[in-house]
Amino acid sequence: MAQRRVSILGATGSIGQNTLDLIRRAPAGYDVVALTGAGNIAQLAADAKAVGAQIAVTAHEDRLEDLRAALQGSGVEAAAGANAITEAACRPTDWIMSAIVGAAGLAPGLAALSHTKTLALANKESLVCAGALMLETAQRTGARILPVDSEHSAIFQALAGEDIATVERIIITASGGAFRDWPLEALKDATLAQASAHPNWDMGQRITIDSASLFNKAMEVIETREFFRVDPEQIEVLIHPQSLVHALVGFVDGGLMAHVGPPDMRHAIGYALHHPVRAPLPVERLDLAAIGQLEFSAPDVARLPALRLAREVMATGGLSGAVFNAAKETALDGFIAGTIGFTRMADVVEDTLTEMSRRSGLIDATMSLDNVAQVDHQARQAAKAAIEKRAG
Repeated sequence: MAQRRVSILGATGSIGQNTLDLIRRAPAGYDVVALTGAGNIAQLAADAKAVGAQIAVTAHEDRLEDLRAALQGSGVEAAAGANAITEAACRPTDWIMSAIVGAAGLAPGLAALSHTKTLALANKESLVCAGALMLETAQRTGARILPVDSEHSAIFQALAGEDIATVERIIITASGGAFRDWPLEALKDATLAQASAHPNWDMGQRITIDSASLFNKAMEVIETREFFRVDPEQIEVLIHPQSLVHALVGFVDGGLMAHVGPPDMRHAIGYALHHPVRAPLPVERLDLAAIGQLEFSAPDVARLPALRLAREVMATGGLSGAVFNAAKETALDGFIAGTIGFTRMADVVEDTLTEMSRRSGLIDATMSLDNVAQVDHQARQAAKAAIEKRAG
């Protein structure tokens, strides 16, 4: 069997590392073209050498010499900067993982669609900021987008062989994050360390905090609407502390198709890596008798308003998703820096959405990469102003 050419954008993050774990288990099957990362130069270089990548790219231009030194004698090419990452994404592949965190993943993921057969999409910002553009580009180029978020992979699998017109509702689950049992009055004093500890998943700091605030789930609601093209009213969210049921699809006959599996991202990654074949994966096999019971409850939107804001974004449409994401990322920066408290993040996002809606023509601008970038920049400036207003 011929080797498949693969690249991993965001190789040093948790999704990238789990992808590499699967590839290393069958090295003869893959020709690794490109790995990209950010500041973890030692990890990036070690992985590039271990899998024999053609090129390794760091997002930080000032770390190029460090990367070159770490790769010396390996034959792996080194490059740095955002443009270099996009250029690496344009190297022809059969399959590419888009796992860069944040809006920075949009441009390379979009570019990859013209140079790959399959884009495995873990970068949720791509669909939140520019869903229509991503899907139109995939249709034009003939590339296939496969979802890698555990919830969207679960929906995709539950829909296999089904007619989307028969779908009545889609339910995505949320663990509830680090603060699922905290009273509202305690949330304002939540510390960075507390918000960075997820009870179920092993993820990076930013996504773990987003899980605690439900902003991660808010992004996934928007993603669900964009990827599966269902009405916002058809999308529901349930708190499910065990993180074993990842999503459910309800059909017009009243039946629910649930995807159940361990909280291990290698399942969703492996499904996308081997699709349309189901291949053996090194994940836990659930003992349902030992688990005993599964719990579900409705989210308290008044306590954590991220889901309400997501629904407002879907109702507004246009480039409001780009505003939402930029404000969310900037508010998260403020919380990590200690400038604003945990509950102030939602206030900053709401302030930014309100401010940007006043600026004529921005949210209603044509969907293009340049316009998304312009709105992203202006929204970040507005969010910074909101942080200054709400600091303390």
